[in-house]
Amino acid sequence: MALGGFAVSDDGNLLAYSIDNKGFRQYTLQVKDLRSGQLLSERVERTGSIVWAADNKTLFYTVEDEEQKRQYQLFRHTLGNPHTEDVLVYEETDERFNIGAGRTRDRKYIVLESASHTTSEERFLPRDKPTADFTLIEPRRDNIEYYIDHRNGLFYIRTNDQGRNFRLVTAPVENPGTKSWTEVIAHRPDVMLEDIDLFDGFYVACERRGGLQHLRVLRFTGDGIATNPAQEIAFPEPVYSAHPHVNPNFVTTAYRYAYQSLVTPSSVYEYDVIAGESKLLKQLEVPGGFDRTLYASERLFATAADGVQIPVSLVYRKDAFKRSGNPLYVYGYGSYGYSLPIGFNSNRLSLLDRGFVLAYAHIRGGGDMGKPWHDAGRLMQKRNTFSDFVAVVEHLIAEGYGDPRRVAMEGGSAGGLLMGAVANLRPDLFRAVLSHVPFVDVMNTMLDASLPLTVPEYEEWGNPNEKEAFEYMLSYSPYDNLEAKSYPAMLVKTSLYDSQVMYWEPAKYVAKLRTLKKDDNSLLLHTNMTAGHGGASGRYDYLKEIAMDYAFLLNELGVAK
Repeated sequence: MALGGFAVSDDGNLLAYSIDNKGFRQYTLQVKDLRSGQLLSERVERTGSIVWAADNKTLFYTVEDEEQKRQYQLFRHTLGNPHTEDVLVYEETDERFNIGAGRTRDRKYIVLESASHTTSEERFLPRDKPTADFTLIEPRRDNIEYYIDHRNGLFYIRTNDQGRNFRLVTAPVENPGTKSWTEVIAHRPDVMLEDIDLFDGFYVACERRGGLQHLRVLRFTGDGIATNPAQEIAFPEPVYSAHPHVNPNFVTTAYRYAYQSLVTPSSVYEYDVIAGESKLLKQLEVPGGFDRTLYASERLFATAADGVQIPVSLVYRKDAFKRSGNPLYVYGYGSYGYSLPIGFNSNRLSLLDRGFVLAYAHIRGGGDMGKPWHDAGRLMQKRNTFSDFVAVVEHLIAEGYGDPRRVAMEGGSAGGLLMGAVANLRPDLFRAVLSHVPFVDVMNTMLDASLPLTVPEYEEWGNPNEKEAFEYMLSYSPYDNLEAKSYPAMLVKTSLYDSQVMYWEPAKYVAKLRTLKKDDNSLLLHTNMTAGHGGASGRYDYLKEIAMDYAFLLNELGVAK
């Protein structure tokens, strides 16, 4: 069971929401009257974004293409009318692009976004004119992204038009194109401007510096641009995750943000913009007498093959740590510019209390050091992702953070590609591999444009219909590079209703590996017959999946149960 999206009408009476109970990430839209608790007649399949207009009866929603599984059409629906009478407002014909819709925080405009992995454009519509035409901000240009919000007649636009790490500009609503853009925050090569949280009296620049998140608060004076010195919210630990929490109110002097670390449970703070002080509102309770002082977290750097410094986050139990004597468990992803989150997980205590050292490798291909970090691990530089991971593991072993005979690695989806590629490159480094819904049959998947997501993925992996890209992708595709040699023990997990990585990919990978491998190590394939890409959603079903993973690790690394 998964909630896709939800939106409450401006008068607070109606809730539009979508759900998926298969795991295929295919959502059904419904509308509930919150006064009576009754469901209305509205029911639309394959929906994505949901947005109300100000009249409380007009609902915009997007739908996905049945074959490519990308959101590509925006419809306008009038409450009570048959679904067949809905008006098609916009259709995205470029197969690389998905569309989405939302409201600015001040609720004045509906925004329609069309974006690929590397390019975007946005249109806007006044909330009280639902039948009017959307206005384009600026036509799309390849490899240029921009994202908007609104305050007092100005659009605040985060864009990477002058540098990969984004800058902030403003433009008047009446003339929002690039010729009217006024710079507020310049591009900085060493700072990624990840987001802007905009309010009536201030805005928050959500930035990433040195691989860590920073929140800078800038207050407005009157209706002008904030020019006073920024207030930076202070965080106490060397390794942490901090990001905006839910802040629906546009007019406020309080800003809520989420904070956690490898040893600090998930927490919600409220920052007083006037006083410049934070107050803890809620911290996740950890049953069983959790004592955070028993555990330590560290940030260190490993040197990649080309000399680049790769950040690594570590956590372990202090009294269980023995130099070069602990089982080492390394997690990685490194794709799509996704920054590896450094969060708390109480399930992890089961391993830490048994002496595990857990490491998170912030390798290239992710977004941990900004957009250039992503660029350095995609397309024709994708192999950096794999060599970075190997360098991290070698560094951790050399520095005594793990027993070289008891090293395991884990990754899922594109991180499963990482697992397969690294297992092919350096099987000798690992005793065990845990691979979730792994993208391992790169060539067959990327050559089949009828599969969901294939064409949009060209911007991440390359287009194998081009010779140079074909040969490069083939050089690392896990399935195609399996060899007759010894491999670590593996647990490969997939789901029948996976819409991102079809179940047959892991299945054929395991089948081929069985015919080639020269060892007696475990090779296990587990297929969840009732879930999708995210695995089981039920509390206990989810915990059973984790228990299986941990049992596999404990067994293969020779750790006492």
